[in-house]
Amino acid sequence: MLDKALLASIAQQMMSSSTVNVNGKPVPVRRTSRHRLRTLPFTMDGREYEAIEQNPEKPSRWGELAREGHQVVQFKDAESNRQRR
Repeated sequence: MLDKALLASIAQQMMSSSTVNVNGKPVPVRRTSRHRLRTLPFTMDGREYEAIEQNPEKPSRWGELAREGHQVVQFKDAESNRQRR
């Protein structure tokens, strides 16, 4: 089961800081090389996940929200490569 409170906390910290506190451990926020989007790999319940800032250049509904100034973060299960928004 996903810990929605933890995911919300990670998203909020990731968009406003260069380090995120995940389960009491500081994890640095990185940037992608091409679009300079924020990313953060982390572990939750023994599984690897990655938080990714939404690319505002994408023509999707999520990209439109990012263009409007909303802070949109996607969460990807690194093992199965499935995304959750």
